[in-house]
Amino acid sequence: MEPQQPDVILATRTALSQASALAVQYSFSIVGALVLLCAGWLIARLLHNWAYAGLKRVHGIDETLARFFSNIIRYALLVLVFVTVLGQFGVQTASIIAALGAAGLAIGLALQGTLQNIAAGIMLLVLRPFRVGESIETSSVAGTIREIGLFATELVDSDGVYRLAPNSTLWNTPVRNFSRLPTRKHDLTISIPADQDIDEAMQKLLDIARGNDTVLKTPAPSVFIAELSGDDATVTLRYWVSTPNWWATTRSMLKRVKDEFAVKPEPEAPRDEDRGDGPGPFDA
Repeated sequence: MEPQQPDVILATRTALSQASALAVQYSFSIVGALVLLCAGWLIARLLHNWAYAGLKRVHGIDETLARFFSNIIRYALLVLVFVTVLGQFGVQTASIIAALGAAGLAIGLALQGTLQNIAAGIMLLVLRPFRVGESIETSSVAGTIREIGLFATELVDSDGVYRLAPNSTLWNTPVRNFSRLPTRKHDLTISIPADQDIDEAMQKLLDIARGNDTVLKTPAPSVFIAELSGDDATVTLRYWVSTPNWWATTRSMLKRVKDEFAVKPEPEAPRDEDRGDGPGPFDA
């Protein structure tokens, strides 16, 4: 047993000397990596705040979009710093970058629908075809906008029902915005029997429109014969109303015409522009 002790001591000394050599060799790399990590984290945070503040000042950029792009800048810089730190220790960063690219491609293919909604959400936030509080209608959904997110848009319909629409369905279809423009038109149509004076009836309709304070004077209300059916005539009263007063004014005008002529106005065919405007929790 005694001849083995010098070998053990020699092996221990050799291991300690190698460990100290490695510690000296990598100490500078470790210190440099720590400095690089701290500096990278600080610069990434500063760039994040700078990008967010700059995007907030750009007209038409939503806060959600500003946060999204500023976070992308921050995390992209942190990934770059991490790869650079690994290079300090002799790690082949080319293979890491290739692996990250392959992983990003696989994630992109797996989340193709989600990424499509994100891209559509970015376009909706930049171009703003509708804003929070506006009433819209598409081929698949109608209601008042409650929130526009990166993945989906929240709405409340005229029945007070909550709806969640993926952004891709709103971006890839025509959108009718009932709240964007300041004024809206309304056509009120009634039938005038042959035994009534049509000129007098048309004048009554004009007087009703002009006597309503919420009916706009410009463009001025107009009355015209829309259709003839035998001896009867179908007359249309066309007038314009400010968008916030459209619903209340059109309902009150129907009642006034009904009371004045003592006849029931012809039911209007459902039109796209009238959908989504019924009284609901979002009609103030």
